[in-house]
Amino acid sequence: MFALSENAGLPTGTAAADLLLDTPREEEFERLTRMAARLFDVPTVLVSLLDESGRGFKTQLGYDACGVRRDFSFCTHTLNADEVLVVPDARRDTRFAGTPLVRDHPFIRFYAGTALITADGTRIGTVFLLDSAPRDRFPDADRRTLTDLAAMVVERLELRRRDQIGRFSQTRFEKIAATSPDAIICATANGGITFCNEAANTLFGYEGSELIGRATELLVPEHWRQHYLAELGRLRHGETPQWLGRAVELTGRRKDGTQFPAEFSFSAWHEDQQIGLGAIVRDLTERQRNEERLFQLATRDTLTELPNRGAWTDCLAKTLSAGTPAAVLLFDLDGFKAVNDTLGHSAGDAVLQQIAGRLNAVFADAIMVARIGGDEFVALLEGDDEQKARELATQLIATVRDQYEADERRVEVGVSVGIALAPRDGKRAEALLGAADLALYRAKNGGKNRYEVFTPALREGAAVRRVFEQELRHAFETGQFELYYQPQVSTNDRKVRGAEALLRWNHPERGVLTPAAFLYILNRKPSAADVGKWILRTACKQAAEWRRHAPDFRIGVNLFAAQCRAGVLLPQVREALDESGLPPEALELEIVENIMVQNDASTLQMMHDLRDMGVGLAFDDYGTGFASLSLLKYYPVSRLKIDRAFVYDLQNDPNDVAIVRAMLYLARNFGTQITAEGVETEEQFEFLRDSGCPDVQGYLFGRPVPGPEFARTNLGITTD
Repeated sequence: MFALSENAGLPTGTAAADLLLDTPREEEFERLTRMAARLFDVPTVLVSLLDESGRGFKTQLGYDACGVRRDFSFCTHTLNADEVLVVPDARRDTRFAGTPLVRDHPFIRFYAGTALITADGTRIGTVFLLDSAPRDRFPDADRRTLTDLAAMVVERLELRRRDQIGRFSQTRFEKIAATSPDAIICATANGGITFCNEAANTLFGYEGSELIGRATELLVPEHWRQHYLAELGRLRHGETPQWLGRAVELTGRRKDGTQFPAEFSFSAWHEDQQIGLGAIVRDLTERQRNEERLFQLATRDTLTELPNRGAWTDCLAKTLSAGTPAAVLLFDLDGFKAVNDTLGHSAGDAVLQQIAGRLNAVFADAIMVARIGGDEFVALLEGDDEQKARELATQLIATVRDQYEADERRVEVGVSVGIALAPRDGKRAEALLGAADLALYRAKNGGKNRYEVFTPALREGAAVRRVFEQELRHAFETGQFELYYQPQVSTNDRKVRGAEALLRWNHPERGVLTPAAFLYILNRKPSAADVGKWILRTACKQAAEWRRHAPDFRIGVNLFAAQCRAGVLLPQVREALDESGLPPEALELEIVENIMVQNDASTLQMMHDLRDMGVGLAFDDYGTGFASLSLLKYYPVSRLKIDRAFVYDLQNDPNDVAIVRAMLYLARNFGTQITAEGVETEEQFEFLRDSGCPDVQGYLFGRPVPGPEFARTNLGITTD
C-alpha cells in the first residue's frame, strides 16, 4: 500500500491514489513524459502509481492503459527491482512472452523501467518506457537518465503533496498536522498565528498555546523580517509572494533568540472570507552539518586540515582565469622520508600535523596554502612580487627547519621551495606548477633547505635531464659502466686489506661520471637490480683474481635497494661467488640506512641467510640518518662504517670526537668490525688509530681508480 503523505498526514492507501488518479492529468507530468519520449526515442512513456486494487497511470503517452491489472504488468517486477529493469525483447523473455500486453495490443517488445522511491524508501510506483520494436541495447548512460527521470517524478509528487496541504480546510489541516514530525503553522494573512502543532512548539522553543495569536514574524530573524512583512502585504492585496508555493531555505528564530537554518514551505488558501497562510518548517541543521562534513571531506586534507589538491586546483584555476597576478611556492620536506622509513607513518603523520600549524602562521595572508600529497605543499600568494615571494620562502625555511616530536622522539626536518610567478612563468595552471616544480627540483639538488626561483634556463635543463635519463638507459646495455676501487687500510701497519668497489659511468661526451651525477635516477629505474647484479659479479671476479697475490684481500660492494626489494639478492650472491670462486668471507655487502630501516621480515631473513653463508654485512654511513640502535641488535651486521661527515673536522669539533668514540665503543661491544671513511690527513689517521679504529679509507691512501691501476699501485700487480 502506498502512503502518499510522507509526514504531513495526507490520506493513505486507496484514498491517496484516488486523490491523484481521479484528477485531470497535469501539464508538468505531460511535459516530463513527452520530453522522455523524445530523449529515449520511444512512442510510450508512462508513470504509474501503486494503489490497493491494481495499477493506474498518473500520466500516459502513446496508448490508454487504464484498467490494466497489476498481475499482468511489467511493473510488478520493476517495483521490486533495485536497478533499472530492461527487457530488450519481451517475446524472447520467458517472464513476459505470454502476457496479454505482449501477445496482443499494444504488442510490447521493448521495456525499460525503474521504481519511484520516496525519501523514506517507500516504493510508490514506476516510470517506464515501451516500444513495439525490440532493442539490442540500453546503455548505462540511458539507465542513469531514466533513474534521474524517476527522481524528478518523485520530487513533483512531493510538491503536489505539499500543495494539497494548502488546499485542505483549516480543521482538516490541523488534524493532519497534529501527527506530523514537521513543524506546521497556520495563520491569517494579517500575521496572527491560529494553529501550531507540537513539532512547531518544539522547534521554535514554545509551549502549549503560547504561540497562538502571536505574529508570525516572531519566527523569523530581524534581518529578514522587513522583507517577510512586505510579502505578507502583497498576499493581503491579492498578489503572490515570491516564496509562496515553493520550498525556500531561510533562517528560523527560536523564542530564546537563537537562529537555525530551516526549509519553509508556504501555502495560502481562502477560508471563511479570509486568506489563510500555512507553513511547513523543517530544521536543516543536521543536513547542513552533513553537507559541511561532505564539503570538508571533498576539499580538506583529513590529516592536516589544510585544503587538499582538489581545492587547490580549483583555487589556482579561478585565480589565473581572472587574470590575477600571483606567486606559487611549491615545497616539500627534506628528511621526511627518513622519518617515515625509520619511525613509521604514525610518526610521519605527527610531523606533518605540526608543520601544518606553522604553515598557517607563515602564510596568513596567502590566498591558499594546501597539502597536495605526501610531504608536498603549495602556497598561492596574491601578486607577482618576486622579492616578497623570496622573503616568504626564507621565512618558511627558517620556520619549518626544526626538530619535531614524533612518537616520543625528536626528529629534524627541513624544506626546499620552488617559486614561480604568474603570468611571467605561466598563464595556465599546468605551466605555472611545472615551472615551480622545476625550481623545486633545482633547490633540492642544490643542497636542500633552500629555495629557487624559476628561470627559463631551468626548463632547458629539464629537457637536458630527460636526454640524460635516456642515455642512462642505454649505458648499461652498451657497456659504459666500469668499477673503480678505493683501498681500505689497516691502521696497525698501513697495509691494504681490501677495497670498496665504486660504480663509474664512462659517458661518451661528459667523461667519467660518479654516482652523484646519476644514482638518484638509476635508483628509480627497474634496471637498478640488473646493474647491481653486474657490479656484484664483476667485483667478485676481480677480487678473486687479486687474492691469488693477496690471499687475505676482501671486497666491499654497495647494494641497490631494488636488489633487496625484488628478493633477488641471495641467488645473485650465490651465483657471483660460484662463478668467481671467491670465498664468502672475502665479500662484504655495504647496506645503507634506507634498506635497513624497511625492517620487514623478508629483509631480516635475507640478511641472516647471507651471514650464515659467511658473507659480511657493513652498515654504510652509520650515524647520519635516523636509524636506531635497535637495528644493531636485530640485524646481523658485521661492520660499521663511520661516515666522512664525522671524520672531516675531528681536530676542531669535540662533538665529532664524541660521536666517533661512541661508535668505536658500540662496535667493540657489539663485536663488529669498524671502518672510518673520508680520512684525508695524517692527523685524522693518527687520532683514529690511537682511538682503536682498526681500518680506515680515504684520499690519504688513495682515490678510487680503475682495476689495473689499483692493482699496480696497492697490490704490486702488473699486467702486460
